[in-house]
Amino acid sequence: MAIGRRTRDALALIAIALACVGLFISPAFERGRGLSLDALTWLRFEAFGNRHDAATSPAVVIAIDEESYQAPPFKGAPLLAWTGEIGRVLTSVLDGGAKVVGFDMVFQTSIEQSEIPLGDSTLGDKTRGFDRDFLRALATAAAGGKVVLGEIFGEPPILPAPGQRIAVRQQQNLRPLNTYTDSDDVVRRHPLTLSANGKAIPSMALELAARARGTAPVFTSDGVTLGDDRVPSSVPGIMTLNFAGGAQDIPTYSFADLRACAVKGDKDYFRREFAGKVVLIGTVGIEDRRLTSKRFATRAEGARRPRCALEERKVTETFARSTIAGVYIHATAVNNLVRQDAAIEMSRLAIFGIAMTMALLAALLARLLRPTFAAGLLGLLAVVYAALATALFNQAIVLPLAEPLAAGVLALAATTGYRFMVTDKDRRLLQKSFAYYLAPREIDRMLASRRLPQLGGETREVTVFFSDIVGFSRIAEQMTPEQLMALTNEYLSAMTDVIESHDGYVDKYIGDSVVAVFGAPLDDPDHAKSAARAALGCKARLAELNLSSTAFQGITVAQRIGINSGAALVGNFGSQRRFNYSVMSDAVNVASRLEGANKFYGTTIIASDSTVALAGAEFAWRELDTIRVKGREQSLKIHELHGRAAELTPHDQAVLAGYAAGLAHWRAGELPQAAECFAPAATSDPPSALFAERVTATMRDEAAAWDPVRTLQEK
Repeated sequence: MAIGRRTRDALALIAIALACVGLFISPAFERGRGLSLDALTWLRFEAFGNRHDAATSPAVVIAIDEESYQAPPFKGAPLLAWTGEIGRVLTSVLDGGAKVVGFDMVFQTSIEQSEIPLGDSTLGDKTRGFDRDFLRALATAAAGGKVVLGEIFGEPPILPAPGQRIAVRQQQNLRPLNTYTDSDDVVRRHPLTLSANGKAIPSMALELAARARGTAPVFTSDGVTLGDDRVPSSVPGIMTLNFAGGAQDIPTYSFADLRACAVKGDKDYFRREFAGKVVLIGTVGIEDRRLTSKRFATRAEGARRPRCALEERKVTETFARSTIAGVYIHATAVNNLVRQDAAIEMSRLAIFGIAMTMALLAALLARLLRPTFAAGLLGLLAVVYAALATALFNQAIVLPLAEPLAAGVLALAATTGYRFMVTDKDRRLLQKSFAYYLAPREIDRMLASRRLPQLGGETREVTVFFSDIVGFSRIAEQMTPEQLMALTNEYLSAMTDVIESHDGYVDKYIGDSVVAVFGAPLDDPDHAKSAARAALGCKARLAELNLSSTAFQGITVAQRIGINSGAALVGNFGSQRRFNYSVMSDAVNVASRLEGANKFYGTTIIASDSTVALAGAEFAWRELDTIRVKGREQSLKIHELHGRAAELTPHDQAVLAGYAAGLAHWRAGELPQAAECFAPAATSDPPSALFAERVTATMRDEAAAWDPVRTLQEK
């Protein structure tokens, strides 16, 4: 069964869109899928900044940073030797009102367990009791559910030292620190639970948030509920992180400064900074840095919260890293859970629908518009869509960016290729066929109208336009062949531009004459108006050439134009090997005779009654006469195109009114009254002068038969 061109193209566009969308939502595009979240995080930060003041962050970080490693008494000491001071800071933070403290670091061993020989014993024996203060601080905090130690699930697992596990009551205050990494090694999501011996274990972040909110998490087959909030997740048990941009979203304190503050006993500082907070203790050096979805929205690090005891540290780092310390991943997860603003990703079905819509729009643009214009509109559409996605992401809703935009670009390219190979093949054939005798603009409009001329000709209502230079033979005698060619070419080029600008088609040039058609090959329901506008435009353009053209050599050129509307046969006429697109009918002959009639009346533009009826009141028409042209027996009313109706001066209106009155008296045989009407304008208006002479001659030769119809014996 044969299908139409439109149906074929519609099916092709749908197939192209489906193929493009299928490619970009398939597993092959998995690495690129996370780019949507990365780009939205960056765009939102650049457009809106951070939604929350850092001081209101539920989670804060105590950083074991480079300053701490270099500050006394820690300089040169291994981290295992810091436990006593860590216990001191832990106690001060909890006394300051912190809700819970989590350790994003694991002390797998204790210095008390060291078997390194030292004198007649071992280092462990010599330092027995070294961790007592740290373990006592852990035990006190664990009794009130105020501390959570980290562990890492794996084979083998990474666990805190046995004494620490006992101090925090084993699994009661022990939670996994594992994170979730996408296939491109970027952290965009975070596990809420992990499985151990078939049992769901809350992650460190979920445990800290639950204790901060004072509610236990509820695990179901389709996700996690915390209080009245069901944590959004595209995969059950996995939360999409909603990172803020910049480097100051999580308040950060140097461990060295807090230790000095604790030694100083400044309890007010700890209450002011940590009351009601979730505190994470972790390293922020170069060894534990991760790429995250805020990798395009990072800033130079180093600034911290107000200091307590140590002097402000001079920040020398001026560049932004694309990575962040791992402790900030857990802090962000805690903030998302406490604030209930985890990112909400679309389902696969919703992503497919959005990408399909974008691909179909791109394919439609490529099918209907030129490639450059279609690409520009698609670019504008992409900007608008990205702005919408950014605004929605400010409300934690994640619209896909990569899939729709990539599918749209590919669909645009594929449809452009399809259009070139299939759809536009007929168009190119016609353009090549018409290129030598039809203006490119008219070819494009003719094809866009989807109504092409039938081979061999078809009948249409058209308006035929004839123009000629007055006294061309006389002008030719005054000029050299080169000068005459320059004048003719400039004149014909100018007239052609005017005609084509009004949707006319120049059929042919006959010496200095121009034959044009309005209403073919392109449909134009206002072809008579277009022809009238073109005639006035040609008259005005010739006046400009007479004033400014050097090719005219000081010669004032005049022209005559004839316009006639009617049915005509338009199409390809000629031989099998050579043909021309042209027009044939009696309407063409009448237009030619009207052009010649101008010399009898001293006018420039004469139109037939049919043209006047079609063109309407936009123009100022003067009915000149009723004539019989050579070769026709039927009489014809002719009209002068005087100008546009809105541009008539009072003098013009008086002349036209007097002429109309005189013509009415003439046709009624009231010759004296006709003479009175024509006389006032006879000195300045050639048609009035002509009729004044006719009336006088008729009145003088009373024996002559009076005939209101004039027969023109010449062309």
